[in-house]
Amino acid sequence: MPEKEKTAHEKKAELVTYASMGAGGAIMALGIGMYFMNMTLGGMVTYLDMVIIGLSILLAVPGIYDMMYNRRIKKIEERLPDFLRDLAEAGRFGMTLAEAIVVASSGRYGALTDEIKRMAAKIQWGVPVNEALEDFTQRVNTPLVNRMVAIIVKANEAGGNVADVLGMVAHSARETQLMEKERAIEMSTYGFVLVTSFFVFLATIIILNTSFLPQMAKAGKAVEESLAKTTMTNIPVKISYQSIPTIKFMFVISVIMHGVGDGIMMGILKDGKLKGGMFYGFALLISGYLILRMTGAM
Repeated sequence: MPEKEKTAHEKKAELVTYASMGAGGAIMALGIGMYFMNMTLGGMVTYLDMVIIGLSILLAVPGIYDMMYNRRIKKIEERLPDFLRDLAEAGRFGMTLAEAIVVASSGRYGALTDEIKRMAAKIQWGVPVNEALEDFTQRVNTPLVNRMVAIIVKANEAGGNVADVLGMVAHSARETQLMEKERAIEMSTYGFVLVTSFFVFLATIIILNTSFLPQMAKAGKAVEESLAKTTMTNIPVKISYQSIPTIKFMFVISVIMHGVGDGIMMGILKDGKLKGGMFYGFALLISGYLILRMTGAM
C-alpha cells in the first residue's frame, strides 16, 4: 500500500518542530556547557537560564504554530454546517452539487469562504466536484471535515437526492460541534485544577526555599560551631546543612517538571494531542521560573 502523501500543513509542522528542536537543543547544550565550565553570560545569565530558554523554544514554537492552525481550523468548522445547509437548499431547487458550490462561493462564510472559492474555481476549470472536495479535505484535514465530505462524496457518486444527504450531514456537523463544546467546558474544569495545583506547589516551594531551608542552614551552622567549641563527639543532633543548596536546586527542577507536565496534560485533556499542550507547558514553565527568580527562591 503506497504511503499517504503529507499535506502542506504536516510538512510545515515538521519543519517548525525540527527547527525548534535544533535551536532549543543548541541553547540547552550551551547551558549545560556553561554548567561544566562554571561560567555565566554577562555575569547575569546562568546556565539554568539558558536551559530554560532552550526548553521554552522547544515548547513554544511548535505549540504556538499548532494553536494558530487549530484556531483557523475551528473557525472553518464553525461555518461548515451553514455551508452544507445552503448547499442542501440549492439542491432542492434543482442545482447539482457542483453548481451549488459555485453559487455558494459568492456568500460569506468567514474563514471558510476562501476554501469554498478554491473549490468553486477548480470546478469552473473542469475539475470533478468529488476531486475538488477531496482536495478541500486534504487542506483542512480534520476528523469532522473528513467524515462529512466522505459522506457527501459517496452520496454524489451513488446519485439520487443529494440535498437530503447534505441536510442530514449539516445537522450532524452541528450536533458534533455542540458535543465538542460541552466536552471542552467539562475539560476546562480539570485544566483549572491542574493550574491551581501547580501554583499551590510553586507557593510551597517558594516558602521552603526562602524561609524554611535558609533557617535550617543557619541552625546547622550554629550546631556545628557549638560542637566545635566542646569536647563532646557523640552528639545525636546534627544538621547536614551542606546539602541544602542541592535540595533547593532539586525543588526548582521539580517546579520545572511540574509546569511542563501539567501544561502538556492540559493540552491532551483539551484537544487529545501532545502538541496541543506544548504552549500551556511553556506558559507554566516561564511563569513558574520567573516567579522563582523574582522571589529569590532559586
